[in-house]
Amino acid sequence: MSLITLTDPRSPVSEAYRTLRTNLSFYSVDNPIKTLVVTSPTPQENPADTVANLAVTLAQSGRRTLLVDCDLRRPALHAAFSLPAEPGLTNMVLNEVDKLPIQNTSVDNLALLASGPTP
Repeated sequence: MSLITLTDPRSPVSEAYRTLRTNLSFYSVDNPIKTLVVTSPTPQENPADTVANLAVTLAQSGRRTLLVDCDLRRPALHAAFSLPAEPGLTNMVLNEVDKLPIQNTSVDNLALLASGPTP
């Protein structure tokens, strides 16, 4: 997985992610988006790159951003930010943790709730 918005912020691909962020903001100017779900239509596709880079651009614009990895079959977001996969979402759902297992990333305003162990 590539966090191009961090490794090459001036690239055309990084600019495309910022354009997506801006378009989402304009779309919701009267009713700001608080939650955004991104999924893929088939198991072969993996939206993790898009989700991670979009989250980085949102955080860089000053929005407090929580990225939640709900892909329990192929979790990848924790690795993109060099964070542990556990504890995470599955631990929370199974009541195995006393507090929310939210981890801060190296990006200001961006935190991650990893997927946790595969059930």
